[in-house]
Amino acid sequence: MISEPYDQEAGQAFRSILREAMRRRSAFKEAVLPKIHIGMSTCGIASGALETKNAFETALNECGLSALIHSIGCIGHCYAEPVVIVERPGFPPILYYKVTPGKARMIVKSYLAEGDPLFEHLLGAMEENDLIPSVMDFPRFSRETRVITEKCGRIDPEDIYEYLAEGGYAALAGVLGRNPDHIIREITESGLRGRGGAGFPTGQKWMLARNADAGQKAIICNADEGDPGAYMDRTILESNPYQILEGMAICAYAVGARKGTIYIRAEYPLAVKILRCAVEQARVLGFLGKSILGTSFGLEIDLFEGSGAFVCGEETALIQSIQGDRGMPRHRPPYPAQKGLWNQPTVINNVKTFALVPTILAQGAAWFKSIGTETSPGTAIFSVVGSVVHPGLVEIPTGVTLKALILDICGGIPNKKRFKAVQIGGPSGGCLPEELLATPIDFDSLTEAGAMMGSGGMVVMDEDTCMVDVARYFLDFTQKESCGKCTFCRIGTFHLLRILERITRGEGREGDLEQLEELSIQIKEGSLCGFGKTAPNPVLTSLRYFRKEYEAHIREKRCPSGMCRALTAYYIDLEKCARGCDACVGSCPVEAIFTTEDRKKAVDQSLCVKCGECMVSCPVEYSAVKKVSPPHLAPVILRPVEKEAKKNA
Repeated sequence: MISEPYDQEAGQAFRSILREAMRRRSAFKEAVLPKIHIGMSTCGIASGALETKNAFETALNECGLSALIHSIGCIGHCYAEPVVIVERPGFPPILYYKVTPGKARMIVKSYLAEGDPLFEHLLGAMEENDLIPSVMDFPRFSRETRVITEKCGRIDPEDIYEYLAEGGYAALAGVLGRNPDHIIREITESGLRGRGGAGFPTGQKWMLARNADAGQKAIICNADEGDPGAYMDRTILESNPYQILEGMAICAYAVGARKGTIYIRAEYPLAVKILRCAVEQARVLGFLGKSILGTSFGLEIDLFEGSGAFVCGEETALIQSIQGDRGMPRHRPPYPAQKGLWNQPTVINNVKTFALVPTILAQGAAWFKSIGTETSPGTAIFSVVGSVVHPGLVEIPTGVTLKALILDICGGIPNKKRFKAVQIGGPSGGCLPEELLATPIDFDSLTEAGAMMGSGGMVVMDEDTCMVDVARYFLDFTQKESCGKCTFCRIGTFHLLRILERITRGEGREGDLEQLEELSIQIKEGSLCGFGKTAPNPVLTSLRYFRKEYEAHIREKRCPSGMCRALTAYYIDLEKCARGCDACVGSCPVEAIFTTEDRKKAVDQSLCVKCGECMVSCPVEYSAVKKVSPPHLAPVILRPVEKEAKKNA
């Protein structure tokens, strides 16, 4: 555990900077003006946070009021964006959710001007002098253990002094001058495993690089987050980039590197902008550069914007991409820690792994090991999306069950639907059924169940989900993202996808399931990198836990969930159809709905494209439009002209 700076010169330099940070913090805290904290990460901006901020400024000006508007990152409640925290002198901070420009004007007029806090618009009461909702007032936070995201939503990600005032860079200042072996030993004893997906012991990787005999070494932060529905790394970088930079600097000092690279997706423009700002500020204050805090240790960090290839999340493919080559994995050994970027020993860790390092050194290995499970200590962040009441980011101790995370912390399944499955671990993860909801969330338990921790993406599915189509969707993604180097991965995933496409069209054949299993096993055994070895996981787990759905598609030409278009049909229940209503007619894009002789509506099955808009638009309670599988069960009602033509014939 690092308690204070070891190097005297570094300590003096750090304390001088810290004094300025605390002075700024005191000035902000003691200001007698109202403070308005607005979440301005991507999820907030996409929900209208920029317009909300402008509305606050305009309303304050119109009411003749003054207030401090403070931009912050994401607190994890992405479903509630734009999120605004308002502090009024003499009152505890209040958290408002879904703050539209109109609601912003209401808050200024009713609360700041007249004293009415508008309780009906609160997400939860706030604990005094804290930007995090009180654990007593908002249950979700009581179930989380925030280590990586502790400062997210509390600081301005473009102001390094706010990070310093919250304890930032103290761990870096504390390690300078110390024996690097002691630092690596602390990380090793903590049991920290890589949070990028594979779960390799971080201390072991660092020691390999430190012991490598080379004149120059490098470190890389892997921020190439490409899983569908995953946005953990992006949110951390947009909310608190300094913690990642501090973790990288500590790693570089420990392994003897002087060059660092952050490999980030070009599709993350806000994260790139904030990172560049953070790197420049760290360089100006002496936390990066040739002489960090006046010591002989130096580190330069550059940003490399990847072009969006999913396979570049694999560390050897990532290295090839940085070097200007096509992103394709290579054989290991040698491992990157022995021979990586430009043939130099290279440590590659994920955003979340680097973000954990400063806190581990500040709190100690024993503290970190006390969180989570014995073999997977610490916390894990998940982006929970799909059919769940409260989607967003959640940081939990490892060992929490899937049931607790999905049904308790995230509010369960909306619209009174039943839980069906959760796909965990990204597109190469596995689909786990309801009977496995008691599975603890850790590296080993998930692997045993057929899934994997992955980088933290989690897609929740309800009873209306077709698991065959889910497997097809993820295979479509992985097949397109395959770099093509391995025959098993390139051709095997192609054939897997074609079989799945046939099955969802109702063209499945006996023997298809056995062929899917055989191909999947061959792909896992014959592929070079982790991408190919895990790509068949959605197929294998859905076959393992939802085999009856596959059999219904093949033998009965029926989709039990009614999601495969080729195996479903829409029809209108004439007994429930309201006379004279044209809602379904107006919503149909292909004019497949017509009026019958008794002035009700019917569907021309030859024209219907099965988009389902008629079912959504029907005003009748529980909808007069019905969906049925297999399609031949839908009643065929002829148009009047067709009926007459048939009669005459």
